[in-house]
Amino acid sequence: MSLKKRALSGVVWTALQKFANQIIGFIISIILARLLLPEEFGLIAMLTVFIALGSTFINSGLSESIIRTENPDDRDFSTVFYFNLIVSLIVYIIIVLAAPYISDFYQQDKLTLIIRVYALDFVINAFAAIQSARLTKKMDFKALMLISTPSLIISGTVGVLMALYGFGVWSLVWSKLAQSTAFTLQLWFKSKWRPLWLFSKEKFKVHFNFGYKFMLSGILNTLFDNAYVLIIGKFFSPAQVGFFSKANGLRILPVHLIGGIFNKITFPLLSEIQNDESRLKNVYSRVMQMVIFIVAPTLIFVAVLGEPIFRFLYTDKWLPAVPYFQILCIAGVLHPIQSYNLQILKVKGRTDLLLKAEVIKKIMTTIVIVIAFQYGIYGLVYASVVSAFIAVFVNTHYTNKLINYSLLEQIKDVLPTILLALFAGFIMYFTDTIFGKQNYHDLMRIVVGGVIGVLIFILGAFLFRIKSVEELKTIILRK
Repeated sequence: MSLKKRALSGVVWTALQKFANQIIGFIISIILARLLLPEEFGLIAMLTVFIALGSTFINSGLSESIIRTENPDDRDFSTVFYFNLIVSLIVYIIIVLAAPYISDFYQQDKLTLIIRVYALDFVINAFAAIQSARLTKKMDFKALMLISTPSLIISGTVGVLMALYGFGVWSLVWSKLAQSTAFTLQLWFKSKWRPLWLFSKEKFKVHFNFGYKFMLSGILNTLFDNAYVLIIGKFFSPAQVGFFSKANGLRILPVHLIGGIFNKITFPLLSEIQNDESRLKNVYSRVMQMVIFIVAPTLIFVAVLGEPIFRFLYTDKWLPAVPYFQILCIAGVLHPIQSYNLQILKVKGRTDLLLKAEVIKKIMTTIVIVIAFQYGIYGLVYASVVSAFIAVFVNTHYTNKLINYSLLEQIKDVLPTILLALFAGFIMYFTDTIFGKQNYHDLMRIVVGGVIGVLIFILGAFLFRIKSVEELKTIILRK
């Protein structure tokens, strides 16, 4: 199968996986948000930074190294598998010992047991990392879909049943463990690969030399991505953490849904053409423009309709999250640009530049957070938008060095789409204002506003001949 056909097939199956998983996950999150309190979501959000850090240590960038390696063999797979497993056990022990101190930091005694149980996810996922990487390397996204979707259904069933029976925050803990366990068991049941009893120092050195810089940059990324929750959790109530977390989660949903479809295939796809810089730049540019074409209008439209969306989905108790959500959507529009620029550094194997970029961004972000903290939660929320702009400037600087694709060129490529989405958003805003004053039902406001925004955006895209329209038609029709 040609590279183009494999890419198109990957898009289709990854899209099916993402849409199925996100829709199922979204429905489950709505049910749980109605059954549980913002404080209970806040408690889990407080642990996010520690769980994410542990996961970064365990993987250490070695799975990405496997994916970009040409013709990896059983020595590669087995070596990375045992490394992940050993590190997962070490990290779990560290988390268990550190749990009381984490609870003291947040002044929430109940977190000690919660994090000790939740951290079992490290060990479970260590068994799945290489199995999943092998399928990604082969671009077998159909198999991944047929494994991940049932896992999510099992997870949701466990979470909702426990919430109905009054288990509170533990519903979220066991739901997560159920998902990881189901995913891992299915991978091992359906995969023919099994680790050999060997550990190659030579192979480990190759993968670790690529991965450790990726790991360090991942640690920095994780710390600063979760810095806002960390600070809010320390100085504000669990409810405020819950509101921020829910706002950020809903904002991330379209970014992960749409961007994730392309993210899943772009790394192995671009890895195959990593030595053809002209072709690499062309493919990268087209992918980024397509992602922005979908993500930008989606985030702008849901930001405009934030109030009726939150009240309709989550009830009035979640309305304090709406202003956070609307501000965070601005940062969300920029997310694909910064993340896809980093893909180029990974594909080219320049994890040294990746680490350097992360250090620069984090220093600048620290300054922004220190200044913003004195303005309370809203200051921190706006700081995340400023940080997103900083990330775009830094990431594009290094991408330009590798494939000669400057920030100015990238802005010229995506600006027409963003401006068109903003125009459609303004029309939606005035329409929704009229409907809001007339006290129309929230669902009516969402449907009418959404239809108007989408129609204006699509008509404008055809009228101004935005390139991504033709690209998406090609993918959808699979020509």
